[in-house]
Amino acid sequence: MSGGILFVCLGNICRSPLAEAVARAEFARLGLALPVASAGTGDWHVGGGADPRAIEVAAAVGYDLAAHRARQVERADFGRYARVLAMDRANLRALRQLGGADASMPPALFLECAGLAAPQEVPDPYSGSLDDFRAVLALVRSGVLALARRYGARAAGRRDDVPLHR
Repeated sequence: MSGGILFVCLGNICRSPLAEAVARAEFARLGLALPVASAGTGDWHVGGGADPRAIEVAAAVGYDLAAHRARQVERADFGRYARVLAMDRANLRALRQLGGADASMPPALFLECAGLAAPQEVPDPYSGSLDDFRAVLALVRSGVLALARRYGARAAGRRDDVPLHR
């Protein structure tokens, strides 16, 4: 297992690319050398860019999604990443069916792994408004910063109240 985090949503054009962009920027800002990527459980958008609304809300606060290209998660990803984190329960089930349940570190819900009390799922803004995308970005950023605190504590040899893995 190489390490890092793979964020997963349905089409890899809204939630998971936002999480990847925020994590990449915030982890770098905090000095955490932790690779991040994103993928989708579905194949509808493979090779395409992020949703224009995700690009817009991310750019408005300094996160760059311009180069993002959607890809579909594959079974080998469970060996490539230390953590595979789903945005919601439906994608978590899909990851488990793909073989993640047998991984040494099974996939988990992103916000739960981050230690946020509620909500446990990142809602899909795809059918919503620009305000829905803004709300998702804020939620994702909270989750990423919580993950950064946990990984930072682990890197410094401190214990967390909630482990990052089983």
